[in-house]
Amino acid sequence: MNDLISRLETLKSERDAVVLAHYYVDGSVQDAADYVGDSYYLSTIAKNSPHQTILFCGVKFMAESAKILSPEKTVVMPDTMADCPMAHMVSPEYVNNIRESYSDLTVVCYINSTTEIKAVSDVCVTSSNAKKIISATSTKNILFIPDRNLGSYLQGFFPEKNFILPKGCCPVHSDLTTEDLLSIKQNDPETLVLTHPECEPEIVGLSDFVGSTSEIIDFPAHSKANNYIIYTEHGVAHILKQKYPDKTFLFPSPIPVCKDMKLITLEKAVRSLETMASPIEVPESLRKAAQQALIRMHELAG
Repeated sequence: MNDLISRLETLKSERDAVVLAHYYVDGSVQDAADYVGDSYYLSTIAKNSPHQTILFCGVKFMAESAKILSPEKTVVMPDTMADCPMAHMVSPEYVNNIRESYSDLTVVCYINSTTEIKAVSDVCVTSSNAKKIISATSTKNILFIPDRNLGSYLQGFFPEKNFILPKGCCPVHSDLTTEDLLSIKQNDPETLVLTHPECEPEIVGLSDFVGSTSEIIDFPAHSKANNYIIYTEHGVAHILKQKYPDKTFLFPSPIPVCKDMKLITLEKAVRSLETMASPIEVPESLRKAAQQALIRMHELAG
């Protein structure tokens, strides 16, 4: 492991590279990265990084977003097969058909989406900034794509708006059930349930706190509770144990694991910088169209 980290450091210098890792990838990759965070944080770092090369340890839409915002940079991934199923659960044709039906409409696109979907959207959001950005929209109708669960959660904060929701979802989050939650809470009512809004509404409704990945990670710092049930991908356990060694974090069973995120390994990260193979490419006309929604997100989120 130390040899791989040492080799990665050498390659970073040779390639003028920065290593970005999402909280859901393997803990060894998080430890070796320069920056670890959620989608919005990593998008900001990628946009502002002075380095010529970005090694993005996450899924494909994240690397594509970095390339969209910084076309002059070289963006590589440890494994280009690491994708997000939800990103493909809505089509540009669907978006265009909805636009034809509503004259007063804002297309709000979760960053967990393909470049093609960003290109037909008005603004991107993440789970950490969606409320702030939707608050800045003036239209009554909001087409929120592609995650129905996050859209449903946000709808509760904006009763004056009409949310149009597709059927998309995160398979990892939407497959979670309340069984463990109810059992653990019955035995220990003081255990707090921290939930990502990509989960189903039933779980969200039973939770003590609902927030983005980063917000879930930050929550125990301001809480006196010692025991938590975490309703999001198991990769966050790595940093939770580092930040709060005296607290206990439980996960529902089966353990929520994103197989795509787990394709990212330290060995593949090193190989990616060694070979610089398969850099992320986005056709310029498509990139320019998608860029507007991402730029708008950064402008409104601040």
